[in-house]
Amino acid sequence: MYKFTTLLVFFISGFCFISIAKGKKITKIIVDAGHGGKDFGAPGAFSHEKDITLAVALRLGKMIQDSMSSVSVVFTRTTDDYPSLVERHDIANQASADLFLSVHVNSTPYTYTRTLEGYKTVKRHHKNVRVPIYKSVKHHETTRSGVETYVLGLHRIGQQEKGMGEFDIDSSARGLLNPKDPQTAIIVAQYSEAFLKRSVKLGTKIQEQFAAQGRADLGVKQKGLEVLAGSSMPGVLVEIGFITNTEEEHYLNSEKGQFEVAQAIYRGIKAYKADVEK
Repeated sequence: MYKFTTLLVFFISGFCFISIAKGKKITKIIVDAGHGGKDFGAPGAFSHEKDITLAVALRLGKMIQDSMSSVSVVFTRTTDDYPSLVERHDIANQASADLFLSVHVNSTPYTYTRTLEGYKTVKRHHKNVRVPIYKSVKHHETTRSGVETYVLGLHRIGQQEKGMGEFDIDSSARGLLNPKDPQTAIIVAQYSEAFLKRSVKLGTKIQEQFAAQGRADLGVKQKGLEVLAGSSMPGVLVEIGFITNTEEEHYLNSEKGQFEVAQAIYRGIKAYKADVEK
């Protein structure tokens, strides 16, 4: 009986891996607007990340709903509220979504300049000493621009695999995946590998669309992001521009900019969908 069960699990393992690697239909997409509510995200000169991400996410969701009749969209938020990172990937997992896409806006660290404002006299060791007075000014502006997409870093794969064990990853395996069985770990690991490859493919397709628009392509990178680590599906986080770049902040707050950003992501998803559903 044990040998039969083991063989059956290996068969399901191979079947699941093939089904996720090729011919998998994309029927449900999670669109996540980063930050929100009490979490303002990165600040710009006149705007905040949370408002830009929501505007772009809503546009993107509408494009998908209007143009992909076979695909449904689930938003993690549609108003200025703040779902926690855990709540966001719980929404995705409970919806049994096929893709997770999170929209964010990039920023650069603060820099400081120090200027001499004058001198003052202070007593040190019973002597009067003339010392300079400096003023520090904090700057957040940058000339850096462009778009980059993140997939889950390898050091967080274990969290994603744990999440897979808590939800059904394929109806054909229902009732046969035992978290305590080593064979289950093999199945989950295969899904994890396939998810990462798919995430890179999705990120690449999206970056290509931004490059076609003339935006600077900063590439697809890996990072241990919580919002991706807990999602039991392929997923990417797109940094759509730098809010600390004056020109990009104005662009990301404009109707034209938000439309073009949503359009690039939509076209990337469309190209990815066509590729994996062959």
